[in-house]
Amino acid sequence: MTPSQTKARALALLLPAALLAGAWGSQLIGGLVPCEMCHWQRWPHYAAVVAAALAFVVPGRAVRLTLIAGAAALIAVSGLIGIFHAGVEYHWWQGITACSTSVSGAGISTDEMLRRILAAPVVRCDAAQWKMFGISLAGYNAIFSLGGAAVIAWLIRRRA
Repeated sequence: MTPSQTKARALALLLPAALLAGAWGSQLIGGLVPCEMCHWQRWPHYAAVVAAALAFVVPGRAVRLTLIAGAAALIAVSGLIGIFHAGVEYHWWQGITACSTSVSGAGISTDEMLRRILAAPVVRCDAAQWKMFGISLAGYNAIFSLGGAAVIAWLIRRRA
């Protein structure tokens, strides 16, 4: 692999890992409760981390480049979901879901489930919980994911 492709591989692993760390940090440390669409943005990043990690261990240049390109595509998918979510937050278009909750009903009575539902915070997908410079977390995910995917693709194709 060329030095540029080696950089692409590192970026394909580090970018989604950093974005996931930020998402989990804002949830566990910052106290933000993710809505359903926030979770949708995380899934492609999880898959991108796996694909990029495999690109460090599998033999064969072509296979590695395919995994790196796949990771870039998955990162871009998360960015596209971020654009959709940000548009819902800014009320540019209607969302698919209005709200969600994190209540689990496995192995509990209906009375206990109702108590948990009534006590759980309802998280609206159309209301940004946090903004900086007028940009929500979904917007930042879109910017970093799409920008990062473009850089990875450029690095893969760059001539030495």
